[in-house]
Formats: sequence, C-alpha cells, structure tokens
Amino acid sequence: MSSKIFDSIGLGNLDIAYLFIGMLVLILILFILIIVQISKSSKLKKSYNKFMQGKNAESLENEISSLFEDITYLKETTQTNSKEIRSLYKKHELAYQKIGIVKYDAFKQMGGQLSFSLALLNEKNNGFIINSVHSSDGCYSYTKEIIAGECAISLGEEEKEALEIAIYGKSVSKKKEK
Repeated sequence: MSSKIFDSIGLGNLDIAYLFIGMLVLILILFILIIVQISKSSKLKKSYNKFMQGKNAESLENEISSLFEDITYLKETTQTNSKEIRSLYKKHELAYQKIGIVKYDAFKQMGGQLSFSLALLNEKNNGFIINSVHSSDGCYSYTKEIIAGECAISLGEEEKEALEIAIYGKSVSKKKEK
C-alpha cells in the first residue's frame, strides 16, 4: 500500500502493519502509565482526606501556628535550662562532695574512739582535713588545707587514711589487722 504522505517523508516502502503494531504498543504503555498515576493519585487523596479530617483550612492554620509557637517556647526553655544546668554544675564543682572519716582512740586510754579525722574535698580534690583529738584533759581540733589531693604539712596515719577514703572512696594503704 502506497501513500503520498509516506512517500513525501521518505517512508513510502513501510508496511502499514508495522506502524499499527507500534501504535498499539505505545497506546498500551500509555494506558499502563495512566493506571499507575491514578493509583498514586488515589493514595494521595486518601492521605489528604485523613489529614484534613474534621478540620477546615482556618483551624489547620491555627494548629500549625500553635505548633510553631510551642516549638519556639521549647527552644527558649531548653536554652534557659542549659544555662542554669551549666551554672549549677560550676557551683557544684566547688561544693564539698568527697568525704572521708576515720574514728580512732588517740591515747588508748579513753576507749569509744572519740577522736576522728574528717576530710572534706571538692571535685578537684581541694578542701581540708579536721583532726579532733579527745583526751581526758579536753578536746583539741586541728585543720590542714588540702590542694589537689596533697597537703603541705605532714599528715598523721588517720589523716592520710581519711584523705584516701575521700579521694578514692576507700582506704588504699590501710594495714591489715590480725
């Protein structure tokens, strides 16, 4: 079959059946694409209806505006809380938080272990040791400054033990008693 239009564009020898088959394949592909798009559109419409259920445009706008205000408030509150936590942490560093106490009988005469050494340290192991010695004549108390876990003045055995308890949570050089 010969056509003047096909002859003018250089396809005069083309069999018309091939053209129809090509057109059918193209129509079939387009039909499948339309079905896929309808399916996607249907899912999107269901999601939209579920999202908009019970709301009109004005109330939805108010809801979104309210959510943005809440988020802004939460950000401001979080920043304020972070500043306050940092401030509390800095104050806490200076507070005495490590404690070591050793009770002992200073002169082996009174009994009851009325004498004691008390170490109070902060996070950086700065603080002091109070040594209170009880005897039959009275009570005498001494303090020694502790800087970075060290004392410039020599410490007695009980004072060393109280300092170790404060720093390490236990005595590391305590002699085993038999």
